[in-house]
Amino acid sequence: MTSDIAGAREGRFARILRTQGIAKPIAWGFVALTIFMIGDGIEAGFLSPYLDSLGFDAANVATLWATYGIVVAVAAWLSGALAEAWGPKRVMMLGFAIWVVFELVFLIGGVMQQNFTVMLIAFGIRGLGYPMFAYGFLVWITLDTPEQVMGRAVGWYWFFSTLGLGVISSYFAAAVIPVIGELATLWMSLAFVTVGGLMVLLLLRNPSRKPITLADSIKGVASSVSIVATHPKVGIGGIVRIINTLSFYAFVVFLTTYMVRDIGFSLAEWQTIWGTMLAANVAANLLSGYLSDWLGRVNVVAWAGGIGCFVTVLALYYVPTLLGPSFGITIAIAIVYGLALGMFVPLSAIVPLLAPKHKAAAVAILNLGAGLSQFVGPVIAALVSPIGIEATVWIIAAIYLVGFALTFMLKPSAKEAAEQASLDLETAPVAA
Repeated sequence: MTSDIAGAREGRFARILRTQGIAKPIAWGFVALTIFMIGDGIEAGFLSPYLDSLGFDAANVATLWATYGIVVAVAAWLSGALAEAWGPKRVMMLGFAIWVVFELVFLIGGVMQQNFTVMLIAFGIRGLGYPMFAYGFLVWITLDTPEQVMGRAVGWYWFFSTLGLGVISSYFAAAVIPVIGELATLWMSLAFVTVGGLMVLLLLRNPSRKPITLADSIKGVASSVSIVATHPKVGIGGIVRIINTLSFYAFVVFLTTYMVRDIGFSLAEWQTIWGTMLAANVAANLLSGYLSDWLGRVNVVAWAGGIGCFVTVLALYYVPTLLGPSFGITIAIAIVYGLALGMFVPLSAIVPLLAPKHKAAAVAILNLGAGLSQFVGPVIAALVSPIGIEATVWIIAAIYLVGFALTFMLKPSAKEAAEQASLDLETAPVAA
């Protein structure tokens, strides 16, 4: 009877959101995520040259970002591990607090005093913040979303996340830096993060109200490790997640130099090509969620993602190499490449459903894969020196064929499907 009443009272707008994969209890979280990620991403395009203008050398800047990247990878895994024990809202709030506190230390004690030691420590610790906030919310989505629309839900997650981190933040920084300068723009990032964090604090209710205990915390962390043994497919999903963005992080290291110095694109032309690719990727994050619920998640990841990246990685190298700096053709290939990268998004729906009773731990492995991809990509890019660009590109492309084969191993078993169906029945609202 209670469920009937609840279903009857569900408004039209809430029903529309639910059918699109956005559960009403966490709907404001998508908005908060976007605002938070705008704040986190504002610095990405100008922090390095700004620090250079302050007198810090390239080695200092590289050390700063390398430290940050290592911490982010650990925090990405830890966010899922702790979400299982604490509930996702507590993890998000911890990430929010860490980000704000250590950004203040970074700006006041580091940048403004030009103290590199303080900058390194504060920026590194701040790296715990955004993964706990962003990936904590991803765990929340997997807990609150029915299996039938999970693909759409994670598609919306990645759409809003990349919209804030990679698109709006870049345009915002470009617009305000000429007006208020770099330091004031860094302070603006703190304002965005604060608004996003407060929205979660005030508008979302934690699904877990259990008190935090050391035993539960250890259990959650242990579960995020042992799940690879108890649910081997989750580990395979983590490997596919590493493969997903491997080419992107490898290309960042060497492709711009090759296209500008050897092929003959101007820097402005290549930046336009690369930026358009990223815009296509943002659109693909959403599109792939809907396609996966229609065509099958494994099919979309394997064929559109794996084979799509295999073909476009090779095309992005060979077509300009053979035809020269053809802007129109190259930007078209870049768009398809950006779309192919986004077709891996359904992994965020596939992998949690392989461990229906341990979704947070499964997401932790995915998050770890995302972090390791940022490490593995540049490692493979380092092969350019000993073996050349062409051979390196072929290695990257071949790895996507491995990912294509591994993806078909991620189909849920009958037992896993039955477990998830049982959980959906327990939480599904009854229509009016």
